[in-house]
Amino acid sequence: MLKKIGRSRAVQMLIGSAIAYYLRLVHVTGRYVIDPPTLYEDAQADLPVIIAMWHGEHFMMPFVRRGNYVVDALISRHRDGEINAIAAHKLGINTIRGSGAHNTEFRRKGGVPAFREMLASLKAGRVVALTADVPKVSKVAGAGIVRLAAHSGRAIMPVAIATSRRRRLDTWDKSVINLPFSRIVISGGPLIRVARDADDAELEAKRKTVEDGLNSITARAYALADAKQ
Repeated sequence: MLKKIGRSRAVQMLIGSAIAYYLRLVHVTGRYVIDPPTLYEDAQADLPVIIAMWHGEHFMMPFVRRGNYVVDALISRHRDGEINAIAAHKLGINTIRGSGAHNTEFRRKGGVPAFREMLASLKAGRVVALTADVPKVSKVAGAGIVRLAAHSGRAIMPVAIATSRRRRLDTWDKSVINLPFSRIVISGGPLIRVARDADDAELEAKRKTVEDGLNSITARAYALADAKQ
């Protein structure tokens, strides 16, 4: 019964809208810190970029956008993903439906058509945002994001957002619920470029670079968010 209710479009719309409303509340009551201060100016010449983030740290990501460029976010086809997609649309983010996987589930989860859509978005000048880690394996970057960079010729921009007031859930990705009236830190790392003709060894090295970069800026974002001022 609960699963049936959860698949109801009306219920999904209600929950997705409530999430969007709540995240706006966190946004408007927050005090932003941009790290480094020239983050957006530095990235401007390289747009469109591929924004990389970690699962569980992504709820405030719609507010990373600055300017009038379009963002297409990769969101899974799962019913929870449907709710996230509704919230994203309410917050002005377009969606591409599908997700990665570490095994043969990749095709069933819509990974192939989603990959093609992301390539088309980047070619059209739209920023693409996606979680670098694949579901159920937290904080380990998958190969998909570096392959997307190689095929598209666009740079990966690791991004983390942290709030001073938060609650961390006991989920596989240790999801963070951001709370209102917080210091909100947006941290970005150096752009990561992947050669179109990169071989397997280079792709693995770049995958590790993405993983290390995200871990580094995530730690920095939380340190700045928790700093006493």
